[in-house]
Formats: sequence, C-alpha cells, structure tokens
Amino acid sequence: MKSITDCLEERILILDGAMGTMIQRHKLTEDDFRGDILKNHPRDLKGNNDLLSLTRPDIILDIHRQYLEAGSDIIETNTFNSTAIAQADYHLEDRAFALNLAGARLARQAADEYTALDPSRPRFVAGAIGPTNKTLSLSPDVSNPGYRAVSFDQVAAAYYDQVRGLAEGGADLLLIETIFDTLNAKAAIHAIKQYFRDSGSSPLPIMISGTITDASGRTLSGQTLEAFYISVRHAHPLSIGLNCALGGRQMRPYMEELSRLAGCYVSCYPNAGLPNAMAEYDEQPEDTASVLREFAQAGFVNIVGGCCGTTPDHIRQIALMVKDLEPRPVNQVA
Repeated sequence: MKSITDCLEERILILDGAMGTMIQRHKLTEDDFRGDILKNHPRDLKGNNDLLSLTRPDIILDIHRQYLEAGSDIIETNTFNSTAIAQADYHLEDRAFALNLAGARLARQAADEYTALDPSRPRFVAGAIGPTNKTLSLSPDVSNPGYRAVSFDQVAAAYYDQVRGLAEGGADLLLIETIFDTLNAKAAIHAIKQYFRDSGSSPLPIMISGTITDASGRTLSGQTLEAFYISVRHAHPLSIGLNCALGGRQMRPYMEELSRLAGCYVSCYPNAGLPNAMAEYDEQPEDTASVLREFAQAGFVNIVGGCCGTTPDHIRQIALMVKDLEPRPVNQVA
C-alpha cells in the first residue's frame, strides 16, 4: 500500500473538517455524554466532545464516514482535548488514555473501511493533539507575570499518555494542532520522541499546525510565523501549516510566507470564514473551496481541509476544486 509520502508526491491531499460542528448538529443531551459508564459522575459532562468516543461511538464513527465519503484522505481522531490537563475540568483525568485509544480505533475502523473500497487510495488516521487549556508561556494572573498554571514536565507527561493511546489505537500520523503557544508544542514533540524511544516502535510522522490569532501575524504567545517555524523544525515534521482563528482569506499572506520558508510539506485548514455576531460560521462551501483552490494554484499547499464551521459539504467542494492541481514542490532548505 502507498505511504503517506507516496500520496503527497502525487497530489494534494484532503484533510477532514470540523468535528465539533458536526457533533453540534446532533443536539445531544447530558445523558448522551454520560452514557452508561458515567451515569453517576459528579460533574456535568455535556460539551466534552471527546467523551463521545466512549459513550456515543456511533455518532463519531458516522462523522468520520461522512468526511471520508466527501473525499478526505486524512481523518482526525476525536481527541483534541484528550489530555489529563484538559479533562481535569470534568474530573476525568483518569480517562485520558482510554479516550485516545477509543478515538484512534474509531477513526482507524472508518479509514480501513474506505481503504478497502479502493486500495489504490489509502486513507490515513491523524491523531489529533490539541494545545490543552493551559499555556506554558503566559501567566493566567495579570498581577503575577511569572506565574505558570502548569509546568513543562506536567504538559509533556500528559502528552505522553495521549500519544501512547493514539499510537496503540492505530493512528498513522500525529497532528499537533491549533498551536497558540510554541512551548506547549515543544512539550508535545518531546513526549512523542520519548514515547517512541521507550516503546521501541517505529516513530509516526508528525504534522504540526500553528494558529495565527489576528492581523498582527503572530501566535497568541507572540511569535511571528517565521519564528514559529524555526522553533519547531527540529522535529523534522512531515508537514507544517496553519489552522483555526482565521478564514482562508485572512490566512493568505501567512500561507504564502510559510510555503516559502518550509522545507517540508505544507498544510492549510482554515475556519469557514470569520464568526458572525452569534459566533457562528456562515462561509459557504464554494467560498472556502475557492480560496484553497487559489492557494493550490499559487503553489502554497500540499494538504488542505477545514477547521471550525466546516462540514462534509465544505470538504467535498475543496476536494473537487483542487483535484486537478499539482502539489507544492518541497523546498530544499538547509
């Protein structure tokens, strides 16, 4: 079977779209999130989307299948918040490993189903590794700028447990995404390297995706795009890219810069435009797809998909719009 690199050399690959957006369509209740396994849990669990991999796996599996049917080559696991640090809000730190294992197995099942339908076009599972809800570079206390709510070792340990679950569950890739603090990403990279040293298994390729938060062109922790890239390229990622916070139109100058800088493949999965006054996304599939088609025509990208507000309809249009375009040649960067 073709490797992910074989496929990237042939064409632009399609990532999936938003998981949360699709989950919201189901109008789930507290009971859905609790299931039978957490009926008596003392905390409210509604909104803990990653938990659905355990309590409503049918919904998560169906969402994966919808994205694969729409044309996704790579689907992300439902594990964006599946670290002990993020799950502490729900008093579910001890479930972190199980969430990652279940999330990876569900995505693996769906990907294998679609690969079996057309073995010449394998589908891949990216283990989604979110930034956690705590930051290593910034203080949450404005009166004490030196204070940190968490340590590097704590974040790395949480990521290690996540990586173990994703790897054992069958992920093909590990995607460190929505990076607003590069130090958190470095903790994830450290954990990934440590896990594969400890396990003795073959390392999985790493995808890295940062987030430019506004027109300043910087991450939330203050890095420029070039500084961010330089800070993480030691990980020798399969790809580097941008996602979240902005729509495709707002990302254009940053994607142009990143495509020039990067000595690896480049990804882009923007939000469906900017949110409206009700924090909802209105950008239509054709509009998102046309922006990403422009990026592809300009030679900026190797992997495209969608983030907040995007759906299988967006992914279907994106796949159609870029299917005949050449992937970006990888730069030979020293």
